[in-house]
Amino acid sequence: MQDQRSPFQRLADILDGITPSNEATHAPINLTIGEPQHAFPAFIPEVIADHVDAFRRYPAIQGTDDFRASVCDWLKARYGLDEAGFSEKNVLPLNGSREGLFHAIVGARDWARDHFGKTLDKPAILLPNPFFHTYIAAARAIDAEPVFLNGSPDSNYLPDLDALALDTELLDRTIAFFYASPANPQGSVAGKEVWQKLIALSRKHNFLVLADECYSEIYRDTPPAGVLEAAEGDYSNIVTFNSLSKRSNLAGLRCGFAAGDGAFLTQWTKYRNMAAPQVPMPLQAAAAAAFRDEAHVEENRRLYNAKFDAVRRILGNDLTYEIPPAGFFLWLDVSAFGDDASITEKLWREVGLRVVPGSFLARSDASGVNPGDGFLRIAIVADLDQTEDAMHRLRHCLLG
Repeated sequence: MQDQRSPFQRLADILDGITPSNEATHAPINLTIGEPQHAFPAFIPEVIADHVDAFRRYPAIQGTDDFRASVCDWLKARYGLDEAGFSEKNVLPLNGSREGLFHAIVGARDWARDHFGKTLDKPAILLPNPFFHTYIAAARAIDAEPVFLNGSPDSNYLPDLDALALDTELLDRTIAFFYASPANPQGSVAGKEVWQKLIALSRKHNFLVLADECYSEIYRDTPPAGVLEAAEGDYSNIVTFNSLSKRSNLAGLRCGFAAGDGAFLTQWTKYRNMAAPQVPMPLQAAAAAAFRDEAHVEENRRLYNAKFDAVRRILGNDLTYEIPPAGFFLWLDVSAFGDDASITEKLWREVGLRVVPGSFLARSDASGVNPGDGFLRIAIVADLDQTEDAMHRLRHCLLG
């Protein structure tokens, strides 16, 4: 039986009772949770204050016209979407992308039954491996079978769609595929042709693509392609999820969106109107302002890129890693030094660095392979000075 707890609960257990030996001279550095530490846009408090009276009112589940318009405008500009073919009916606000990803699986089950005519005793939910823990929680909520699709260097750390296409029995009982690009934690990016291959599979086998694109604006050089862009005007079977947590350093605002298949979103709204949390209108106003400003996003990328430059400069070629094309995690191969849980304990005990074992972020597949074995996920979210300090400690602990 595989450990079903969250990776952070498991991490707390293995580090419980361990006190970093250098705590008296070096403060511990927590690089576990992907919680952005950069400044959020300076105008956010003023926008909230200007709309503070709206806290008295229950928000509509479909959101304000202004919020949906801001998201539509941003998506059209970011991905070159057709002006006439994509509208506010293709957008819904979320109380952060996590709640949307979780609740979407209920919508996917109902959509599979009502739209695709799938009545399954044990529907399958496909998810990348490693994965964001909300995906498996969603599968459990509807008693579906989570099917883990390993990422490897040969498939750019993304699920191998060519191999998947051969398993028609699995695809025919699939109701949804959680697909993350940029990937968490590896930072790999699906090109437009990969998205189109996935879209084609979803239409051939009648399932929803639930595209988690929350790291889309944290990239090194080239903006990642998006699923809506790849759809080329036909958004059937596609829903993308994004938020301001990473793009604008507003994790606590809890405001995101789902966008895509308008018919699915219309049906899903009926469920959400009974079960899902609304987004307060002052927060929607702040979110709309954030989506209309790119200057702070460009500065955000500059700060992350400077920190990854420091990672490369300090770690050099003496450890096994790649600077990811997107996202803010370092996926570090430590298999040469021991298993990932033991190395996690060593880093905490000897140099006060708190990281996440890669194996805790994944599950063993049917063949017994856990693709996170031997890796550490290190969140490059602290400021530049702290990041440099962390990389020096890491290097010293592993290499001496």
